[in-house]
Amino acid sequence: MEEIHVTSCPLNCWDVCGLKVTVRDGKVAKVDGDETHPITQGKICARGRMLKERANSSERLLYPLKKVNGQFVRISWEQALDEVADKLREIKDRYGTTAVLHSHDYANNGLLKNLDKRFFNCYGGVTELTGSLCWGAGIEAQTWDFGNSYSHAPEDIQNSRHVVIWGRNVARTNMHLFQHLLAAKKRGTKIIVIDPLFQQTAQIADMYVSVKPGMDAFLAMGIMKEMLRLGLEDRVFIARHTVGFSDVEAMLENITMEKMEQLTEVDRSVMTELAMIYGNRPTATYLGLGMQRYANGGNTIRWIDALVAISGNVGIPGGGANFGNLQVGQCFDIAALALPKRKTASRTFTMMKQAEGILQAANPEIKMIIVTCGNPLTQVPNTNLVKKAFQSVDTVVVFEQFMTDTAALADYVLPVTTVFEEEDVYYSSMYHAYVNYGPKLVKPPGEAKSDLWIWAELAKRLGFAADFAYTREEFLKMGLKPLQRHGITLERLKKEKHLLLPVQPVPWSDYRFQTPSGKYEFTSALAQRKGMNGKLQIMYPAESEIANPLLAKKYPYRLLTIHPLRSNHSQHYHLVESIQSLKIEVSKDVAEDKGLAEGDKARVFNDRGELIGTVKILAKAHPKTINIDEGQWAKFGGSVNVLTSDRESDNRYGSTLYDCLVNIEKAEND
Repeated sequence: MEEIHVTSCPLNCWDVCGLKVTVRDGKVAKVDGDETHPITQGKICARGRMLKERANSSERLLYPLKKVNGQFVRISWEQALDEVADKLREIKDRYGTTAVLHSHDYANNGLLKNLDKRFFNCYGGVTELTGSLCWGAGIEAQTWDFGNSYSHAPEDIQNSRHVVIWGRNVARTNMHLFQHLLAAKKRGTKIIVIDPLFQQTAQIADMYVSVKPGMDAFLAMGIMKEMLRLGLEDRVFIARHTVGFSDVEAMLENITMEKMEQLTEVDRSVMTELAMIYGNRPTATYLGLGMQRYANGGNTIRWIDALVAISGNVGIPGGGANFGNLQVGQCFDIAALALPKRKTASRTFTMMKQAEGILQAANPEIKMIIVTCGNPLTQVPNTNLVKKAFQSVDTVVVFEQFMTDTAALADYVLPVTTVFEEEDVYYSSMYHAYVNYGPKLVKPPGEAKSDLWIWAELAKRLGFAADFAYTREEFLKMGLKPLQRHGITLERLKKEKHLLLPVQPVPWSDYRFQTPSGKYEFTSALAQRKGMNGKLQIMYPAESEIANPLLAKKYPYRLLTIHPLRSNHSQHYHLVESIQSLKIEVSKDVAEDKGLAEGDKARVFNDRGELIGTVKILAKAHPKTINIDEGQWAKFGGSVNVLTSDRESDNRYGSTLYDCLVNIEKAEND
């Protein structure tokens, strides 16, 4: 028997595609795009198609596992839940609830993924992670500037005279924006790509600008300086709707165009041309994630925001500084699901420094780590320190579908369901505003259970069963409740499969910002309230020739760690044989400097660690640049995060994964 179902991709990327899934004899037989979805229109990426392989893989974890004398043994769910609950109860009584760390990430979406917070809050409140490895510095930066991080609706690109893609390879990470770019180009819209790597999106651009990694803020400053010299700024917007512009002017006076040319390795003529493009509005700017993964990352996003603001491209159709789109997630009642008022204790580590937090924690020490929706042994920077930290803790519990690097280190591994084995609703936090319904399509294999089932069973054992005495449908209705007044209900969503959420297609069109002043803030009052300098600053990457010349002499090349094409972070490497080896991409000058040829074995190293892989020479990339895709498993060559730093961004909410200097040398072939 064969049936075709409309559902959703759960991967928290830009697009969150609508899917059509063929189920044959109780198994997922095919994953295609849903051509009726207004945004994704039947086109999906290889990562989405891989969800079939994830569901059907013979490597799926099927039963609860416990490590005994260094080896995993199968145990019953009753034993696993009893033992984990007993440990949680003992920890709470002896040390307090913050002796438990909840380690997680955001690579998988789903409204009911918020129920982990409900469990830990009802338990009493644990040590939680703040910030984000992925986009935290940029979100915080835009919150300082605008009061929130909102993006324009996808179709608003039709109103743009120019589109600047700044540090985002949309062909790889945001394919439906790429389709919009192709259509816009046909209409005569000018496409500009700014990126250290000449990637697939740059190939369709009318103008490509190669900027030195980590120096994007200085490019924005150079463009602004040229705008002011040419009188292209929007003085009406600046006067009526902003505060702190005099601080920007004063800062720009402190740096010359020659200095910015030197720092960015971009000619002044290019900055002048970009100034005219921004002044000839509407110009839309789509910001990527990589350039805010530096020690100066928040400041970088703020300078680009400021460029968009002074050019008058805020609050108008066809404009915008498009980074996150948090208005989508804010449509739901997350508090009703998470019950934040139930916790009586709290402690936080940043996601970036969780290893350091674990190793240094006192009063109480970390006695248990529970990992959900994440693979920190691969994804968190400074892998060797993360491994040391996790190994130092008495009990590590991992919710997983496969034996990842993190699961292999655990004391208990609890097998969980994939997207097609549970019901949920899905939405994008970065791009479009459609919410998608995802029904349960197949039974999970073996004894795999949903996260919700596990939380409910643990809650029973710990004395707060009533807080989980709801059906999955009742929890979904709880989260969707604020949308009822807009006619969006679970019943309607089940019927129509995808619905547009009530968000602003052109944010800030009323010029009422969510900042303390109610205006766009070049100088941030929120930052000052948090004890930080709210002014835009001249800042450099921590690992750079300027900030640390001795380190730069020892390690002269900048390492980028971009998203893999075939895998959502570390999720699919074990399923795709062609990516199960480490690839080291180098700019031509690096190859020439080190005598490297295509296919050579090379060692990339710094004081934190080393990796050995196969060389690929990039046809066009900024000089002294190396890239190694993130997410690789240890058994396939190892995570690039053995090289990256766990340093926090300037505003403390983001990672500095790209703020990484390395050296490279030829290695002996096996």
